[in-house]
Amino acid sequence: MAEPWVTIIGLGEDGPDGLTAASRKALNEAQIVFGGPRHLDLVGAGDRGQPWPVPFSVEPVLAVKGQRVVVLASGDPFWFGAGSSLTRHLQPGEWVAHPAPSCFALAAARLGWRLEESLCFGLHAAPFERLVPVLAPGQRIIATLRDGAAPAQLAAWLTDQGFGASTLHVLEALGGPRERVRQGRADDFDLTGVQHPVAVAIDPAGAAGLPRASGLADDLFAHDGQITKRPIRALTLSALAPRPGQMLWDLGAGSGSISVEWCLAAPGARAIAVERRDDRARNIHTNIARFGLDNRMDVVTAPSLQALADLPAPDAVFIGGGADQALLTALWDRLPAGTQIVINAVTLDTETLLAQWHGDKGGQLLRVELAEAQPLGTLRGWAPARPVVQWSVTR
Repeated sequence: MAEPWVTIIGLGEDGPDGLTAASRKALNEAQIVFGGPRHLDLVGAGDRGQPWPVPFSVEPVLAVKGQRVVVLASGDPFWFGAGSSLTRHLQPGEWVAHPAPSCFALAAARLGWRLEESLCFGLHAAPFERLVPVLAPGQRIIATLRDGAAPAQLAAWLTDQGFGASTLHVLEALGGPRERVRQGRADDFDLTGVQHPVAVAIDPAGAAGLPRASGLADDLFAHDGQITKRPIRALTLSALAPRPGQMLWDLGAGSGSISVEWCLAAPGARAIAVERRDDRARNIHTNIARFGLDNRMDVVTAPSLQALADLPAPDAVFIGGGADQALLTALWDRLPAGTQIVINAVTLDTETLLAQWHGDKGGQLLRVELAEAQPLGTLRGWAPARPVVQWSVTR
């Protein structure tokens, strides 16, 4: 077992007054103390203090391995803190940790909310759109924010999203002498002089929120008409069967709607949308931002066959257009066993290709024919959509 050389200390707003004896001992004996400037001032780190680099990196800590090091973080270092960013590079036993109550725990305690039923977000360095998938009446949310101006910005954003009736609890400097808790309505937000560090607890009200069933309305996506339509998208997501943490390749992604819904369907699910056209790739980037998926979706602008070699191994692959013999052969040779493959075809040529591969490799071949009621003169009639043939198989 490795010897501990890093002590990770959670610091509250009361500074060193709230530290345990073990934390104080580690601080007194440390040769180097890493932390934000505010934390370093609170503990009087002096010449031993090393502020975090911008952009944030744990490399300076790793570079002094073997010295006695303390890392300071706010509250619980392993909840949207530096703790896990550092320890993923360390061996078991190389660190000890002394967490303090997180701002989420303090917020729930002040408001009387059930923490296990509240969703917690770190929005101090992330867009408000991260909230899009979870905003719904009754779903309480606690989020850390960047600075004192951010609560008003969040209130304006919520109002634009149709959640102006939401109650915002602004929680400043929790756990310290500057602590203050105020509240206001998003569409009538007038709180001033908000102090950092700040968290906001949201009690959403107003709009219905984003549906969680597969098959979102087409007009929620930026697209040029090249989009897997809602009913077919629902069937496709069912066949792809997303699970938490899994990776999807979306080849010939068009609008990226399949990738978006894949990521929304399971916690931590990720997707790489491969699209050869620049204009459609821009639409995918728009949809990534719209649904707050910048941390879970990537775009590769290239032909699908050309892109395969540089992609990380997937758990599932979807092809919505452009399947041909060369691409299917390359995929079958490249993919690990157990990969789920789903391909949709709307042309006779691709349908014939899928029938051949189904006969050779097995799986399920499904033909879907849909029709929608539309005006026909003064009456109504059925307007059929192009049939879609779907082949799904496990590699």
